[in-house]
Amino acid sequence: MKEPRPEGKRTGSDSEFTDSLKKGLLVGAVLLVLIVPATRMYRDSRAPQPPVATAPAPAAPLPETRNPATPNLRFADFADEEPSSEARHVADWAVFTGNHARHAFVVVDKKDARVYVFTPDGTLKASAPALLGAARGDDSFPGIGDKPLKEVLPYEKTTPAGRFVAEPGRNTNNEDIVWVDYDAAVSMHRIRPTVAAERRLERLASLAIDDNRISFGCINLPVSFYEDVLSPSVQKYGAIVYVLPDVKSPQQVFGSFDVRDPAQVAAWKKTSALQATKAQGGAGAMQKVALQPQ
Repeated sequence: MKEPRPEGKRTGSDSEFTDSLKKGLLVGAVLLVLIVPATRMYRDSRAPQPPVATAPAPAAPLPETRNPATPNLRFADFADEEPSSEARHVADWAVFTGNHARHAFVVVDKKDARVYVFTPDGTLKASAPALLGAARGDDSFPGIGDKPLKEVLPYEKTTPAGRFVAEPGRNTNNEDIVWVDYDAAVSMHRIRPTVAAERRLERLASLAIDDNRISFGCINLPVSFYEDVLSPSVQKYGAIVYVLPDVKSPQQVFGSFDVRDPAQVAAWKKTSALQATKAQGGAGAMQKVALQPQ
């Protein structure tokens, strides 16, 4: 922030004393201009901040996550985590291409039964195990979102793969949840150990992966992870959710590519440039048509 500065012109009739006095005042004013803003910035950084709006924050320049070996490329930062190759592939691709639209993003690795939440700059905030749809598959069945739970067949209990825009919402019990696919009634929510025979808490705590497939399709998360990591990230930044596939490849589902392969990166840049040129040409043609006399 630039502080206002006093304006005025010096005249030749000023005495030497007056001139020296004015010089001293001028130096003092300059020091105040330099020191006061810095002091205010220091104090402001410690002042209470206003509440964050629940709408996604507008896009703003964010620090890039870079690999020291290839400083011109941006990758997701998993910190000390050891994700599956597919989870890393999709997270790297999202960060490199900006597919997450500068929002927070979530990677749901169904094969590994794990959920990763990233900040908008591609830094991992935290990860946690998850319970997922009992049936393996990458698609939701038509009309599944309108079916009563008791009518859902075992093979229909899938967690669909794909790119989704997270939406905060509430279920029929007025519990806050994060919708993944509203039409298919798939959401991320706190684990609910309502049916003792399902042993959901035990399954979530288990080191095994196969026993994490138990839900009707929703993504069940540890309570603390949902309340302290996922929900605040969605509320503050908005979020894109990438649910990795069971059967298909990530490339088939997301159109992703290996951002660590120079040849694939070059091909992507070439395709992007051609698409941008076509888009500009199309816009110009539309403008010409609009300017023609009717």
